[in-house]
Amino acid sequence: MSSECLMCRLEENPGDALVFSDPLWAAEIVPGYDVPGWFILRARRHAERITGLDEAELATFGARARNLVAAVTEVTGAPATYLLSFGENYTHFHALIAARGADVPADRRNGDILKLRADHADPAEAALLLPGVRSAYRRHAQLADAAV
Repeated sequence: MSSECLMCRLEENPGDALVFSDPLWAAEIVPGYDVPGWFILRARRHAERITGLDEAELATFGARARNLVAAVTEVTGAPATYLLSFGENYTHFHALIAARGADVPADRRNGDILKLRADHADPAEAALLLPGVRSAYRRHAQLADAAV
């Protein structure tokens, strides 16, 4: 864990913003990115970029991302849910799962959705989605496990 790394410091949070946490991955609402329908999926250990993930993290990332995208899409009813990973501002591997509502104008879609961050942050509204996303995530994960 790096004390300068925002993603590492999230390990110190009390957990009230968590969708889920397992030994390798955590997903949560992150201050500064607390737009309703936006969640960060992050490696729990400090692994830089996707190339820094170990075999266990690589083997489980897809399922965690799929289940979180499915849960966020289900709860928000968004016509699109993005999975974005840049690794430029924070090299610690993480992905932003961002529900894109029908009301988002064309010039703020795709990667430009990040331009909504400052004006659309609403911690209280984001937190209201958390119980539904937690529940939907658990259900999607259980269905995926049962299919194996």
